[in-house]
Amino acid sequence: MRPHPIQLPRDTHPHDTIIEWWYFNGHLTDADGRRYSFMDCLFRADVARVAIPYVKNFLGRSTSAEFVIFAHASLTDLNHKKNYKDIQNISLSSRDSFTHPLFCVRYTDPIARAKGQYEIAETKTGTFHVKTDRIDLVLESKKRPMLEGGKGFVSVSGRESFYYSLTDLAASGTIRVGKKWIPVSGKSWMDHQWANTPYAKDRWTWFSIQLDDGTDVMCIEYDNGKEKSYVVDVLDARGKPADYRRATFTAGKTLWKSKTTGVAYPLVWTITVPEKKLTLKTSAIMRDGEMIFGAINYWEGPIAVAGTMGKKKVKGVGFMELAGYPSHYGTLSRIEGFFRQP
Repeated sequence: MRPHPIQLPRDTHPHDTIIEWWYFNGHLTDADGRRYSFMDCLFRADVARVAIPYVKNFLGRSTSAEFVIFAHASLTDLNHKKNYKDIQNISLSSRDSFTHPLFCVRYTDPIARAKGQYEIAETKTGTFHVKTDRIDLVLESKKRPMLEGGKGFVSVSGRESFYYSLTDLAASGTIRVGKKWIPVSGKSWMDHQWANTPYAKDRWTWFSIQLDDGTDVMCIEYDNGKEKSYVVDVLDARGKPADYRRATFTAGKTLWKSKTTGVAYPLVWTITVPEKKLTLKTSAIMRDGEMIFGAINYWEGPIAVAGTMGKKKVKGVGFMELAGYPSHYGTLSRIEGFFRQP
């Protein structure tokens, strides 16, 4: 891919690449101070080239479409330690999706149609309506976009991607816990990334971090089995960017072992960025954040953050993603059976 300047809202729309995703997370509170978090991610994949076993081997046999979409979401009631996960192995989009002047996609889960229509729509530049079975939120950007890698184009271990984030989105709307819809407000984060790289069994440790002083941090350690690469991007409270390529990620001893996959995920990490004089300790707020998509498993969930930046103590919240941890879980056979022709 040839790097080019990110232009919004144009680049919010889909690109002709192997894989692309629009990802949102956030921390919310209700009128009584109860805390919640959410994650919602829509993926768009080139069926022939993506190399995700589930998409290529099974959907490729049952669709003539060049691209398919699928979605992963979760809502967490932090006070009651309850996690509601929603994984769509395949999603069906409306006919008018991806056709509007601003980004808009409406989609459903064909297996669970009773959940109704989901939506990610940019209602005006930098403002999104995000709706799933459990969230209905308006997210409004309050800060300039973060252009990862300094220009919105990153390369880790030879894998290139366009990447930008909206790191300070004011969130308002409602969430559904049980049968009750609850008004909430808070702060959210958006990632949008697209690349001409097929799926690989590499490992990565990723964080989005929102500090109380207004500093936002995206940092990732990418491990292809031979070398580790790092990308760290920072936006200060005034929106001034900085980009770093040296960091250390150290896993703590606190683990959560999945009964389903047998994977032991590290829940506590220490991140240091020497050039920024930044040291952060992150701790998962929920233990079970495992998401399972076919033969792929990963951990995704909210974190608490505390540490130092220079001589100043800082704290905040964020999200963590742990991917590439091998599992022997046999979900693939169940999915193959679902799509196999009689």
